[in-house]
Amino acid sequence: MSTTPTAPTSANPGWYTTGLPHIWLPYAQMKTASAPLAATRTHGTTIELSNGRCLTDGVAAWWTACHGYNHPHIRQAVEAQLSTMPHIMFGGTVHQPALTLASRLSAMLPGDLERVFFTDSGSVSVEVAMKMALQYRLNKGQTGRTKLLAFKGGYHGDTLATMAVCDPEEGMHHLYGSALAEHIIAPLPQDAASTAEFLRLLKTHAHELTAIITEPLVQGAGGMLFHSPDVLRTLRKAADEHDMLLILDEIFTGFGRTGSMFACEQAGIVPDIVTLSKALTGGTMALAATVARRHVFEAFLSDNPEHALMHGPTFMANPLACACANASLDLFEQEPRLEQVQRINTLLTQGLEPCRTLPGVKDVRTLGAIGVVELEKIANPDALRQRFIAQGVWIRPFRNIVYLTPAFTITEAELHKLTTAIYTVLSTP
Repeated sequence: MSTTPTAPTSANPGWYTTGLPHIWLPYAQMKTASAPLAATRTHGTTIELSNGRCLTDGVAAWWTACHGYNHPHIRQAVEAQLSTMPHIMFGGTVHQPALTLASRLSAMLPGDLERVFFTDSGSVSVEVAMKMALQYRLNKGQTGRTKLLAFKGGYHGDTLATMAVCDPEEGMHHLYGSALAEHIIAPLPQDAASTAEFLRLLKTHAHELTAIITEPLVQGAGGMLFHSPDVLRTLRKAADEHDMLLILDEIFTGFGRTGSMFACEQAGIVPDIVTLSKALTGGTMALAATVARRHVFEAFLSDNPEHALMHGPTFMANPLACACANASLDLFEQEPRLEQVQRINTLLTQGLEPCRTLPGVKDVRTLGAIGVVELEKIANPDALRQRFIAQGVWIRPFRNIVYLTPAFTITEAELHKLTTAIYTVLSTP
């Protein structure tokens, strides 16, 4: 991507040409990547660009904008909170938006997941979950169990601690190698062979493991890899048998994306710790939560100050973000979101199934409001993205997949436009 400023045009306004040379973009080779689009407005499932073009968003801002962009109920909640208390430190003070949100999340989640620790990003919420699991063991006087068991195909964030529990070979972080903490990476127990290997690793390393961590039902950034609820039941049983905590990363899957409010509900299990983010605020503001069961929290109650959880992000429980999240939960209560997800699944299945016959297509799969076309390979994801933009849609391929994770409020016509664009682009050499 060129970093040399150019003269403002209708397609490149002054703020764009002046600011672009100073930006470091995510997941992009800055020397060769196409220039990013200049977005000026969002509403519903539409992204408006500075050149007047509109794109139908098929990925809901990295899976966050579940109610569509700029929903009036969430916007009103932000405006009201902004007028009273945009922010206050959560060290020594609390406020109504955070306590209300914590109570509501506890009531929604299964079992006794009842203690909520707020953070401001998904990666940090996983880091907090990892710290909880490690210190849970230390507070109980067990000093040797300092590792986690994670899974091939898994993704839990881009920070140093979370990279260590991502897939070390197929993921984005293999370059960091020996700089990362060493954990145990196992295959997901999906068949006889993978289950046997999982159980072998578990038995071999149980003495040094404190927890198992996974994404329930869908390994998102690992390639939208699906697994059945039986896998989660296997993990819960194994964790109990070996006295381990089970951490479920519901950052992607939580809040209806897989067809139930939380993916773990489809397995009928309760994790010991769950992480939430992305759609928590309806894609409006940054917020995340790590929620622990009662027995996990009680391990931190002590007369010893060193047994406290020493973590505190500056913007944790930001009142504006908590107000967004409460408004988002209102919409789940007041509008038929899970029914909309079922409708989306039907339309995704119908719309994407014709891709199965195209050359180079390896698989087509859907779950809830997730639609995936897996290819043998994608030689140039950036070039493929440009072809989707030419079709008037915002679809961001990665690895070897083209996927849709639309807003739950998307119309049938908009969804048809997205699936048609995928078929059209993939069927054209």
